[in-house]
Amino acid sequence: MRGNFGASALIVVGVLALAINLGIIDVDLAQLLRTWWPLLLIVLGVGVFLAPGTEQRKKPD
Repeated sequence: MRGNFGASALIVVGVLALAINLGIIDVDLAQLLRTWWPLLLIVLGVGVFLAPGTEQRKKPD
């Protein structure tokens, strides 16, 4: 889950950055970040919460 989430986030950020550079969408990224930065913390927290812990990775003896 953790690897998929990180890869998906990078893809979304890349697609948005490319669309802004090509002029497909007109967005002020600085204003968006000033307004929505707490949402990034929430998403990261949910991602860490849902990631499997180290207890699940241990193999039984």
